[in-house]
Amino acid sequence: MEVVERVKNMYAAFMRGDVPTILAGLAEDVDWEYGNPNPVPWLQPLKGRAQVPRFFETLASSIDLTQFEPKAFFQHGSMVVDVIDCAFTVRATGKRVLEPEAIHIWHFNDAGLVQKFRHRVDTWASAQALAR
Repeated sequence: MEVVERVKNMYAAFMRGDVPTILAGLAEDVDWEYGNPNPVPWLQPLKGRAQVPRFFETLASSIDLTQFEPKAFFQHGSMVVDVIDCAFTVRATGKRVLEPEAIHIWHFNDAGLVQKFRHRVDTWASAQALAR
């Protein structure tokens, strides 16, 4: 299966709340949200498939997702970059965040599993929405 189709299938699983299907597409030693930590609780770096459910748990307990629309997918070798329009409300504050054209970056290994993943989003807007 082409890596863009793998990403689309993971998004479909995400929208169904099917975390086990997403986890099955990850390498055992996946770098989830690779890069520097930031103040947004659901965007913390995680190492290994066993830690990734924390992302979904934190996301589900922190926000109400009101929009999630993948718009464009770009592939270069084993990397997929996609552009997504999304919006959510932070439960603790009731503040809404609009994320037009957020970016997700997926890196696949030779076995077709996600080796690295990260969001490139407006963390400032999320941090402000979290502030009381």
